[in-house]
Amino acid sequence: MRRLALIVALFALLAPGAAFAVRPDEMLKDPALEARARHLSEELRCMVCQNQSIDDSEAPLAHDLRVLVRQRLEAGDTDLQVIDYLVSRYGDFVLLKPPFKLDTLLLWGLPPLALIAGLAAVIAMARRRSGVPQGPEPLSSEEREKVATLVGSDPSGP
Repeated sequence: MRRLALIVALFALLAPGAAFAVRPDEMLKDPALEARARHLSEELRCMVCQNQSIDDSEAPLAHDLRVLVRQRLEAGDTDLQVIDYLVSRYGDFVLLKPPFKLDTLLLWGLPPLALIAGLAAVIAMARRRSGVPQGPEPLSSEEREKVATLVGSDPSGP
């Protein structure tokens, strides 16, 4: 029980680490612009980490993207203009929630296909396992006689 408490405490201490990815030197002095930058950073994918937003990632590319977002906001771009600029440079994959269109069909379709393939594999394994006999088949009378002759016992036994 004490070990479990130690593990939980360790995870609790390590979990906030991602929240410190945005460095103080990146932050804008205007709180409203900084709030917009943080909101946008949460919607953009780190191209290195891939399942983290640039707001959570400590990768150098994520840092560069956070700085770029802040520069564009300071230049007067709207949120949509910043997103459009990044999508034009990196494609829809830079968005954590890419739009559903022909270009992103693979991004949207691959997870359900992987899930279906996994379920099919599990079902196939279950069917194969249920078709396998659980134990050896009993010996035929001819096989029992051969064994009895080899061992030198009564073939009508168990």
